[in-house]
Amino acid sequence: MPRGSSGLGVTLVAACISATFFLLLRCEGKGRAFGPRSRWWALSVIILTGALSTVAALVTLIVEHHLPSAFVSLGILVPSGLWLGQIRPDAGGRGNLYRDASTLWLTWFLARMEEGMAEDRMEWCEAHADPSWDTHDLLVAARFYHDYLQERLSPEKRRQYRIGALMRNIEHRLDVARLIDGRGGRTKIIAALNTSRLVQEARYRRSVDDPALLGSRLRHDAQRDLARLLGVAYNGGFRRLERHAPARTPPRGDRAGSQRSHP
Repeated sequence: MPRGSSGLGVTLVAACISATFFLLLRCEGKGRAFGPRSRWWALSVIILTGALSTVAALVTLIVEHHLPSAFVSLGILVPSGLWLGQIRPDAGGRGNLYRDASTLWLTWFLARMEEGMAEDRMEWCEAHADPSWDTHDLLVAARFYHDYLQERLSPEKRRQYRIGALMRNIEHRLDVARLIDGRGGRTKIIAALNTSRLVQEARYRRSVDDPALLGSRLRHDAQRDLARLLGVAYNGGFRRLERHAPARTPPRGDRAGSQRSHP
């Protein structure tokens, strides 16, 4: 290991590179570590982790100055993996002063970074959906995004993220919502709920006598599932996905019935 200030600089750079690698591994499939709102927190994590790893390497040299160079390299690389690999998010979602202090505030910086990642993901998802979409546009958009993921995700990832189940849930909910929009009677609405598992949701059953409320809940839940579908695209790295632009609204008669998608 080089001596003096230059040696410290080389060690810190190597440790930061190692920390960056482990941080990207930690965030894989969860979003962007260097997104607009998370990048500065991510850099803080990397610098702090690199500094801690450098100190660990120097302590190793001071205590055991006869160690082979391979062990010195481990002193640089391994701490980064330990700092970032072993620290887990707080299951309760609340900050813990003693826990943060015990990890030299790495947990605090990581929590802020993950909050920034979540905000970036939410903003991206919101930019790809429009709350003013009617039932037809919402259904077409969901199919557009589902088909995009269907073509690009491996079968294993499709099963893991359950994109087929999400699409079916959206279709079932919007089928009933469109029936309500078409002034379908109570008997038809109940029959439509019974054709899927939606009838098992108690809040839907309680709203059968209030079609407006039931339709609002169905559309809200379909929008929630669409956001989850978009979240899969974001976390999967498909952030170049274009926003769906609804075509001209077809006549009401052309909008009856929905074509099922296949997982």
